[in-house]
Amino acid sequence: MNKIPLIGMTDKELKDVAVSLGMPRFVGTQLAEWIYKKGVTSFDEMANISKKNKALLEEQHCVGRYAPSASVKSSDGTVKYLFPVAGGRSIESVYIPDKDRATLCVSSQAGCKMNCYFCATGKMGFKSQLTAAEIINQILSIPPVPEKGYEPMAPLTNIVFMGMGEPLDNFGAVRRVIDILTSPWGLAWSPKRITVSTVGKMPELKDLLDKTQVHVAISVHTADSRERASMMPAQKAFPIQNVMQLLSGYDFSHQRRLSLEYIMWKGVNDDMDHARQLMRLIGDIDCRVNLIRYHAIEGIDLKPCSEERMIMFRNELNKHGITATIRTSRGEDIMAACGMLANKTSATR
Repeated sequence: MNKIPLIGMTDKELKDVAVSLGMPRFVGTQLAEWIYKKGVTSFDEMANISKKNKALLEEQHCVGRYAPSASVKSSDGTVKYLFPVAGGRSIESVYIPDKDRATLCVSSQAGCKMNCYFCATGKMGFKSQLTAAEIINQILSIPPVPEKGYEPMAPLTNIVFMGMGEPLDNFGAVRRVIDILTSPWGLAWSPKRITVSTVGKMPELKDLLDKTQVHVAISVHTADSRERASMMPAQKAFPIQNVMQLLSGYDFSHQRRLSLEYIMWKGVNDDMDHARQLMRLIGDIDCRVNLIRYHAIEGIDLKPCSEERMIMFRNELNKHGITATIRTSRGEDIMAACGMLANKTSATR
């Protein structure tokens, strides 16, 4: 019998599990505290739950926590982890330490349907949706416990849904994980510690904006409609102009942040005409632009533009009142940088 994992369940669902097994509802509250706040991996660790109730839980359920199967560390301190998921597949998560921050780049799908020309994950094709349990397990299990053979690392401060997959193409599971992360019965994080990156899939983008307060990052990469459609098939279904029109109806001038992601390719989207097109697309929307160096993917005839060109592009946007920064590249030597996640590099403990 395959046991049902409890991680990924809401407070209400954990209470329902308890009641279905003949236990008081408050046992569900205890389960949430042990799983999400105390981070246990087995029922044996739950000190205030009776042996009888533990035995009942054990018959049908498991906590559902499991460690990564492998990892590889970059020269810059970034660590890429490999997690097995259903169907014999694997997904990757990336831990990025940076001074007083430790960010985890989380996967939401095995593979991706979006098939962006420049992305290694897209070249994999779509394999499967991750369950809420498989998504939250990445967050609860990183950094791994030092006693299991891993070196001590700083606890997570931020989560970005920028790993494998399009988060809004698996919005039900992603929304559930956001609830677990931000609810008082869960990890009780501020939503300002969470960013969801998307090509602009609608209507899920509107749901994300209306039903959560997390930061949003939009993969733009070029403001030219035809050019974007040739690079990102999602442009045909979700034109970036429509995405920006939707975003214009929300307030990003206070704590909630909107970022536009812009990978720069040599001779493609790195000139001043493209900068002006991007400024016209942005208009009066309060946002910041992250300029990202392209990380070469095998078999793709695109090249990164020069640092000088990126600086010129950034300065042009800044000159016209748009906050633009050049994102520091992390983990390229282990194929963990932006657009490189495809289970290509063998990871080792």
